[in-house]
Amino acid sequence: MPVANKPILFYAIESVVSAGLTEIGMVVGDTAGEITAAVGDGSRFGARVTYIRQSAPLGLAHAVREAREYLDDQPFVMYLGDNLVRSGIQPFVERFRSSRPDALILLARVRAPERFGVAELRDGHVVRLEEKPVSPRSDLALVGVYLFTSRIFDAVAAIQPSARGELEITDAIQWLIDHQARVEAHEVEGWWKDTGRLEDLLEANRIVLDGLVACVKGSVSPDSEVTGKVVIEAGAQIVASQIRGPAIVGAGALIEHSYIGPFTSIAAGVHVRSSELEHSIVLEHARIWDAPARIEGSLIGKDVLVHRTATLPKVIRLMVGDHSEVDLA
Repeated sequence: MPVANKPILFYAIESVVSAGLTEIGMVVGDTAGEITAAVGDGSRFGARVTYIRQSAPLGLAHAVREAREYLDDQPFVMYLGDNLVRSGIQPFVERFRSSRPDALILLARVRAPERFGVAELRDGHVVRLEEKPVSPRSDLALVGVYLFTSRIFDAVAAIQPSARGELEITDAIQWLIDHQARVEAHEVEGWWKDTGRLEDLLEANRIVLDGLVACVKGSVSPDSEVTGKVVIEAGAQIVASQIRGPAIVGAGALIEHSYIGPFTSIAAGVHVRSSELEHSIVLEHARIWDAPARIEGSLIGKDVLVHRTATLPKVIRLMVGDHSEVDLA
């Protein structure tokens, strides 16, 4: 899934490499083929990637257990691939190396802590962690980046599956706390996003797009208007259209007689004709033709066809999977 036309996973890899960590073990499951095709051996990132197949999706602590042979009891960073920490993780890695706690967890204040693992602090020390609590004790959510020593393997071996049948990383860290291990916390400054929901994905896309530097490598017809922070990649064509940034139009895309508004990412090979989009993400080779109303706050999957039929709708809000077709009635 891309943010500003770049897979979220790539941001995670770049963050890890920027912190000086170039040996990456990537735990994969059913989507292993897609991930290996995109990431390869890691050389494009200046890293070496080893793929670790998780036998079943039985939780984050289970993933740690299955990676033990690869990790060889060395200290490590665990970075969830759907998280974005825009400021990077280098300061946290440096702190971990200097103070050497048994675990260093990253925290961020959130509006809906019941959606996350939540930490309770007392006098600056972590005293309790709880996974997706009904009644959260704080608004401090665990960011999907953890730093561990090999002590975590003792914890993973000791805990039992949760009510949802998974080995929870929060339970493993709580075991460390209960057994007098040194668990430190650091509150993340700046923005962090867990992109598991459409709203968060669109918000991450908005934030990243807002940092773009305008660059036009494709063609823009004289009767088109491009304003603001807009990236138009090589081979893209803008014909009789208005593009208002921040926005990005991918290689080989064709935008004709259309309006592309702020915070919109148009991937490679997309064709938009006589339509209006704003604050949306459109994936590779999707086609949006003659949409009868402005499409906002939407995710349009790969190879999707969205086109007009006879009757006009009043509102359009879409989250459409790959290889789909949507008729707008």
